[in-house]
Amino acid sequence: MIRLLFALFFPLYLFASTLHLALGANPSRINPLLATDSASGEISGWVFNGLVKFDKEGAITGDLAERWEFKSPTRLLFTLRRGVKWHDGAPFSAEDVAFTFSLLRSPKIFTPYASDFRYVKSVKAIDAHTVEVVYKEPYFKALSIWMMGILPKHLWQGVTDPMTSELNRKPVGTGPYRLKRMQNSGDVLLQANDDYFEHRPHIDTIHYHFMPDPTTQFLMLKAKKLDLGSLTPLQRERQLDPSFEKYYRIVQMQGRGYTYLGFNLKLEKFSDIRVRKALDMAIDKEELIRILFFSHGKICHGPFMPGTFAYPKKAPENRYDPEAAQRLLAEAGYGSRHPLEFTISTNANNTTRLYAAQIIQHQLARIGVKVKIRAMEWQAFLNTVVTPRRFEVILLGWSLGLIPDAYALWHSDSDKLGGFNLVGYKNGRVDRMIEEAEKLTDLEKVGEIYRKMFHIIAADRPYIFLYIPDSITAVNRQITPIVPSIIGIMHNQIDWIKP
Repeated sequence: MIRLLFALFFPLYLFASTLHLALGANPSRINPLLATDSASGEISGWVFNGLVKFDKEGAITGDLAERWEFKSPTRLLFTLRRGVKWHDGAPFSAEDVAFTFSLLRSPKIFTPYASDFRYVKSVKAIDAHTVEVVYKEPYFKALSIWMMGILPKHLWQGVTDPMTSELNRKPVGTGPYRLKRMQNSGDVLLQANDDYFEHRPHIDTIHYHFMPDPTTQFLMLKAKKLDLGSLTPLQRERQLDPSFEKYYRIVQMQGRGYTYLGFNLKLEKFSDIRVRKALDMAIDKEELIRILFFSHGKICHGPFMPGTFAYPKKAPENRYDPEAAQRLLAEAGYGSRHPLEFTISTNANNTTRLYAAQIIQHQLARIGVKVKIRAMEWQAFLNTVVTPRRFEVILLGWSLGLIPDAYALWHSDSDKLGGFNLVGYKNGRVDRMIEEAEKLTDLEKVGEIYRKMFHIIAADRPYIFLYIPDSITAVNRQITPIVPSIIGIMHNQIDWIKP
């Protein structure tokens, strides 16, 4: 009997593996419809699947959908994988897809992701494995919006208040990992899904260590307590010893996000383009990148990322000219007797942003602008500053996808509760360009419109576009296979092996 038990359990004990990662903030809702912060989005990505996803080359491929076909420019049929199960063992079906769409559009929830589906007329389960999506008109994101995670109808259909449901803290998905444990200001544990439709992940457990302090994350990385972690340029250049690079592989790529100063355009002082332009010209972005990133980054020139179809061949010029900035401020009525004053609000757990705020504060002081800095814990920052729009200027960043959508950030309709147009930007011409582009299915024609829009938004300066930092990641060399890609290095995680 003892030998039998040893034979049964010893292999599991011997080969069980854990991927140790760091989490800098508390996830708020593990729900793909409501995950608007990065921590919630990251955990949701392990638990839920969409119908499609990006492959390592950045092309759209199947996820819960096995294949799809456009029957017409406005009618799309998905054929779903068979044999997919929810984490509780219930079968996944087309009814779950139709229900997720109906919940997304329900007045019971507030989510910026609903805007992606505004051209969807209907979603219908033809049978258990076929979904018909009918659009009101052709839409350039008709396929890519279905990267949205799908929810289980059998659990959610009886929920009266989706915003506060316990299912947001105890999610059930179809993804490669299921949530095992999550505590407020505590670690998050994910367990491999034995029934995952691609195959069971080779790494049994993902352990997210809650570390809101980036310095602690780095110390844990240096102590070899984490398997993967981001490095700052300072750490990369000055704080690594040879033993670190023996243990970790360093992967450096162009980042896919930018940092910005966003003006509350409803305030009188920021409704004046001269003020916004003056502040832009008074900020030395090259100095920011040099100090913050040891030049491991580039200036951000506008709202869409380099390398996408929306980026113009010639970006707007970055003009650093503090003397011209002072003249513009004087024209707007500001000077030594009546200085421009405002507060920059940002999140306290992002050290780089705090340093950036301090550098900007110093740079603007050179032209007589008085800046205060307000830093708050992330969740409190979201709930009391960002969502209710109680700020003068915010210092934040956006991570952008390979298919940018201007509607969520730049259309005037997105200036509402749950929307991402945080600064209240309104430009009728931009609205019309966004609406025109959305009705096209030819991405090159969409790109022509977006490239023109890039210049208009950059000239309006609703943001001061600051910088695009490089992505620098350390990965435990024992983990294989690591395949860097345009979508990052985690795209093939279920294939990773950690001895």
